[in-house]
Amino acid sequence: MKKFIETLKNCWKVEDLRQRLLITILFTAIYRFGSFVVLPGINPAKLESLQSQTAGGLMSLLDMFSGGAFSNASIFALGIMPYISASIVMQILAVAVPYFQKMQREGESGRKKINWYTRLLTVAILVFQAPAYLMNLKTQASQALASGISWTVFIVPATIILAAGSMFILWLGERITDKGVGNGVSLIIMIGIIARLPQAFVQEVTSRFTAISGGGIVMFIAEILILYAVVCASILLVQGTRKVPVQYAKRLVGNKQYGGARQYIPLKLFAANVMPIIFAQALMFVPLVIVQYQSDNASWLGRSLMDNRSVLYNVIYVILIIAFTYFYTAITLNATQMAEDMKRNNGFIPGVRPGKDTADYIDTVMSRITFPGSLFIAFIAVMPALAGLLNVQQGFSQFFGGTSLLILVGVVIDTLQQIESHLMMRHYDGLLNSGHTRNSGVSVY
Repeated sequence: MKKFIETLKNCWKVEDLRQRLLITILFTAIYRFGSFVVLPGINPAKLESLQSQTAGGLMSLLDMFSGGAFSNASIFALGIMPYISASIVMQILAVAVPYFQKMQREGESGRKKINWYTRLLTVAILVFQAPAYLMNLKTQASQALASGISWTVFIVPATIILAAGSMFILWLGERITDKGVGNGVSLIIMIGIIARLPQAFVQEVTSRFTAISGGGIVMFIAEILILYAVVCASILLVQGTRKVPVQYAKRLVGNKQYGGARQYIPLKLFAANVMPIIFAQALMFVPLVIVQYQSDNASWLGRSLMDNRSVLYNVIYVILIIAFTYFYTAITLNATQMAEDMKRNNGFIPGVRPGKDTADYIDTVMSRITFPGSLFIAFIAVMPALAGLLNVQQGFSQFFGGTSLLILVGVVIDTLQQIESHLMMRHYDGLLNSGHTRNSGVSVY
């Protein structure tokens, strides 16, 4: 504790780091404030149906990423998800379309072009997503609109406000990245998730100490210990890498010798990040949409697919996560490109011929580490369902695994690494007892 307090003092002593931390706090506070600003003309007291709709399923995921703004009918209701969706599409295009492949190899200028296309695609997604959200709002809370205002007239200005709100969040995230600490977009998502933690924690404590079968202090301590173990395992997953040795040939330029040193390519065990879970959750939502239009006497299959704690649901969920882990790793890590770049820089893997053999070797290594990584991601993803079987409240069970836990762990590690780099540059001790963390370049999307 003493070392932690001393580290905070050191953070305050470094002027540049102090300014960055204050800017980060200010912009995240602006984001949280905007999450409670309701759309003009909407009565927040009549949104009970919308809030109950976001209690589970894909809607719960959207509400989590928006920090509760989705269920509050806020001007930030669509959150940062449209930009993340556009970024995912651009990542896929950069692999599948030669035009974007060439653009990606152009360095800084190519990155700026890709960012520009990503913003255009974000606006296009918002143009479709905002009216869809408003139509759902009309279905769930038609009485929330002030009297004298027609929904037909309301949709156009509300769409503009929702789109502007999402783009403003994107601007806040970029300013945090440039002027603050950490990845701004990732921090905004993390703040939205953490905002739900205090209420979920209080509900869980109340449930354990008031319910007849709550279990009392013993079960609550057991929950905290399990949560601690899962968090530690998630940190190992995020930080885990497989180092592939690379030897660079020696070359003489004048009287100086270049190359000859051995370096490593860090292949991450968690290369796909949280995207397999997001894809799988979105796909598992399709049977729910189909079944909800059936009669009350739905089949056993339909009822099982609607229950996220059923064995069938979780088996299919795990299979989808493993499949999407391989898919997303394949489209984001180009072994052929890595082999070509290595050959161009006179680098080679000891014992492996340059070119195709190197690409095959990297692909083999990635396939071997992706399988245990996908199994562990699947285990983390089903942890909320397992926690639910132990009578953990639904809000608190989301922190036992799934997308929320992996995002929290990844963003916190990335932010701590950036803070620590500022401290180490000024010869201060870092935030951890060892004084340093490994820079793994963690990102949540």
